[in-house]
Order: sequence, then C-alpha cells, then structure tokens
Amino acid sequence: MNKLLISAAAALALASTPVLAQPTDILNASYDIARELFEAENAAYAATGATVTINQSHAGSSAQARAILEGLQADVVTFNQVTDVQRLVEGGYVSEDWSSDFPHNAAPFYSFPSFLVRAGNPKGISDWGDLAQEGVQVIFPNPKTSGNGRYTYLAARAWATEEYAGDEAQIEEFLTKLFANVPVFETGGRAATTAFTERQLGDVLVTFEAETLAVVELMGPDNYEAIVPSVSFLSEFPVAIVDRVVDARGSREIAKAYLDFLFSPEGQEVAAANFHRPQDETVAAAHAGTFPEIRLVTVDDAFGGWDQVGSEHFADGGLLDRVFVNQ
Repeated sequence: MNKLLISAAAALALASTPVLAQPTDILNASYDIARELFEAENAAYAATGATVTINQSHAGSSAQARAILEGLQADVVTFNQVTDVQRLVEGGYVSEDWSSDFPHNAAPFYSFPSFLVRAGNPKGISDWGDLAQEGVQVIFPNPKTSGNGRYTYLAARAWATEEYAGDEAQIEEFLTKLFANVPVFETGGRAATTAFTERQLGDVLVTFEAETLAVVELMGPDNYEAIVPSVSFLSEFPVAIVDRVVDARGSREIAKAYLDFLFSPEGQEVAAANFHRPQDETVAAAHAGTFPEIRLVTVDDAFGGWDQVGSEHFADGGLLDRVFVNQ
C-alpha cells in the first residue's frame, strides 16, 4: 500500500513538473565580413518555412572563439578558419569529430585572399610581388587578431616560396617589405575594408575574394577593381555546433537543421550570389562566370597542416614574428 502511495505521489509530481519548451531561436557567431551573407542565408532559411529565429553575432573569427570560451552562448559557429574551431574543441565546447558532422570537412563554401584596387589600378598591381614595392601602401587586417590577416600572410608566403625557390632569407625579406608597406593594421576584415573604401587609406586592399567582389558590386567598377593574383591560399569557412551550449539549451536539433541548410542547393545558391564560392558542383557551374579561375594552394600541401602552421608560424617567436617585428 505504501509503495502504491509513493508511486502515485511520484506520478503526480511528474505530471505537475513543467516540460521545458524547445528553444525557438539560436545564436550564430560568425566572422565580421559575413553580415550580408548571413542576412541573406537567414532570410532564405525562413522562406523554407523554418520558424526558428537566427540571431547573429559578428566579429573577427578569433575574437568570436574567445568570446564563446568566455561565456557567449552561441549555438553554432560559422568561422573563417579551422584553428578557431579547434580552440573550442580544446576548451571542451565542440566535439573532436566536428569536421565529419557535415560534408566537405564542414565547410559549406570557401574563398581566398585577393586584391581590391582603385579604378584604373594606378599602381599597376597584379600579383603578390607588387605589394612589396616601394611606394605601395597595402591594407589588410592584423594576422595577430584576424583569420583574414593570417590567410593573407600564408598566401603571400606561399607565393614567395615558389618565387624564391624556398630560399627562406629571400622569403622573409619579401614579407618584411610587404608588412612595412602596411600603414595601419586593422583588427578585422571589415575594418580593413572600411579603412580602404571610406577612409581612403592605401593603394590596395587584400581580403577575401567574397569581399572584393561585393565592394565592386556595391560601389561600382568605376570606383574599384578586383584583382585575382597568380596563386592564393584556399580559405575554407568551417561551421560547427557548439555542443556545450546546445546540450544546455536543448537546441541541437534546430541548430543542426540550420547548418544543414547552408549545404543545401538553396543555401549554396545564396552563398554564390554573395560571392562565396560554393561547394555544390551544380551551383558552382551556374555561377562560373562570376568566379575567375585561380590556382589555390592548401594548408596541407604548402605548410604541412594547421598544427604545423600554428607551431612554426603563429606561435610566439615564430616565422610570422620574424617579419612582423617592429610593426
């Protein structure tokens, strides 16, 4: 009898316990030049009938990783470099196998460092070597704070490695001259674009192709011209679910559905229309006229992978510091 009373009491308690409702919103922490891209992606996602609200947070990719480690409750991340996702893995926020959760190593689209010059290209800039010439002012974000800037450094070094047949002294001399030609290092990609277009600093902006093409479309070819160098560095933009946050909020299902959309034909079409190179072959073929051919080197082929890049180039006292000294 007592057991029956206890069971009845337990059932009553369970019946009176409120069921937590599934969240109706998620937060996407993204890189700083992706504002317009995700405004379009989120609108397209809503048009599919999805009722979830996608809130956005934009800053430098590395700054976003730090913010999440310090408490930013982002359900998903859409970053511009793998190493920032890895920081979240090391911090226990993202699973170690995150890159296998979605196709293409969890990168729905990609880009690469390219150039934006003023109409008429008055300094005659066509390739990386021109950026180290005397009298050329170059604008790009600080590699210490920006994934965009790190990609620029790696792309320039990849070109120099080929140009100087691996001679480290010549490579470092070129990179030192290039860095010395930067009048101010902005903290992120969008700040660098603002410095070049609104503050009219510099002769050439180095940033992702997605940004250079967007500026030309927005401000007109009578003001700016996008230049594709002879070679550049493949810049993949990875996405991941922030496990610690979605498990606490109960938002895993809606977070995954949103990231899945980025890989769908509809999501890929939005990416291409916003000048991010899509992974979907059909969508890529439909937009072939938008994207010039470019030879891209990869982190594995040119630098031995992200772990080696981190230890050899971006660690304190690494190869980046040897050309960035006194800047």
